[in-house]
Amino acid sequence: MSSDAQSSTLREYLAKSALDEILDRAAPILGRDPGGSPSSPTCDWMAKFPDHTKLVDMNLPGTHDAATWDYSAARQAELIKYTGPIRDSVFFRCQERSLLQALNDGIRVFDLRLGYNPGNDTIGFYHGVAMLGPTTTLQDVLYGLYHWLVAHPSETILVSINQEEGSKTLYDRKFEEILFATLNNDVGKRFWLPAAGELGTLGAARAKLVLLQRFTYQFLSSPPANPFGIHLDAAQWTPNGGNINLTYNETPKRVAYIQDTFMPLVPPHSSADANITSKFQAVTGHLEKAMSRRSEGEVEEPLYISFASAHANADLITPNVIALGNASTAGMNERLLPWFKNNKGNRFGIVFLDFYHSEPELVAAIIGL
Repeated sequence: MSSDAQSSTLREYLAKSALDEILDRAAPILGRDPGGSPSSPTCDWMAKFPDHTKLVDMNLPGTHDAATWDYSAARQAELIKYTGPIRDSVFFRCQERSLLQALNDGIRVFDLRLGYNPGNDTIGFYHGVAMLGPTTTLQDVLYGLYHWLVAHPSETILVSINQEEGSKTLYDRKFEEILFATLNNDVGKRFWLPAAGELGTLGAARAKLVLLQRFTYQFLSSPPANPFGIHLDAAQWTPNGGNINLTYNETPKRVAYIQDTFMPLVPPHSSADANITSKFQAVTGHLEKAMSRRSEGEVEEPLYISFASAHANADLITPNVIALGNASTAGMNERLLPWFKNNKGNRFGIVFLDFYHSEPELVAAIIGL
C-alpha cells in the first residue's frame, strides 16, 4: 500500500472513530440507529413529495418532549444526586421511541428542551426539573441528526429549541454563547437551512435541519435577531394557550397558529375521560382550522401547530394516560387515528404527539400516505 493510500485509510479510520465516539455520547438522548427498513413507507416518506411543496402545507408529525424516551424510574434514581427528590418519572416521560427510531418511523419534528448540564459548561436536555442526561450535549445530538440526514438526503428535520424554564437552570450570557456557537459552528452551517423568517420549500430543506427558535437572544453583544429558521418568541407563547398567534415574519406577514393546552380545561378532580375528551376537542378543533384556511387575512402561508400531548397534574393524570387512556377510556392516540384517516387529504400542519407508537398507523395517517 502506498503512503498516500495509508494516509487516506488512517484519515477515514480517525474520522469514523471520532464519529462513533460522538454517537456513543449522544446515545442516551439520540438512541442508536438500527437502520430503517427500505420497504417502510415512513422511513423516507418525504421522497414522495415534489421539491416545490411548501413546508407549511405539509403534514409533519412530531414528538413533544422528544428527549424523554428513556426516562424511567431507574434513570431518575441515577440522576437524583443532581436533581434531588422530584415527582415520579411517569410525570415526565412522554415518549418510548428514541430520536433515531422516531426518524425511521417518519417523525420529522422534535421538541427539544434545554438546560445546563452539571458543571455549567455544556447544554443538555430537561423536561421540567427532570434532567434527562448529565453528560449528553446538544452538540452531540445535533451531530447525530446531521449523520442521519446524510443517509436520508430526501428528508428534512424541524427542530424546536427552547430553554426549559422549569429546569431551574440559568438562562444567562454563557448559555446563549454556548447555544449560538453550537448552532453556528462550521458543521452546523452545512446542515441548518439558512433561510430566516420562513420555512420555504421541501426542496430547499432536503438534507437539512430547520430551526423553530423558541428563545430570544438577550445577552450577546451583537445578537442575531433571527439568523435562520423562524422565531417563535417564548414570551408570547401563552401558557396553556388554545389559540396562540405568533408573528414570525412581518414582511410578508407570516403567523404561527398554535394550540398548546397541556392541561385540559376541565374542573379539578375530573376523570381521565373528561380530561382526554377536552383535549381531543381542543386538538381537532384546531386541526379543523388548519384544514379550512389557506390564508388568514393579510397573512401569507399560515403555519398551524397542534400539541396532542397533555397532562393534568391536579388530577394526577400523567402524559401516558392522556396519550394511551386507561381501562375505562380510550386515549388521544386511539381517538386521533380514525379522525386522521377520515380526514385524509387535508392539511393539518405540525402535530406533536406523545407515545405515538402505541398506534403504529398514526404517523402514516397524519402524513396522509
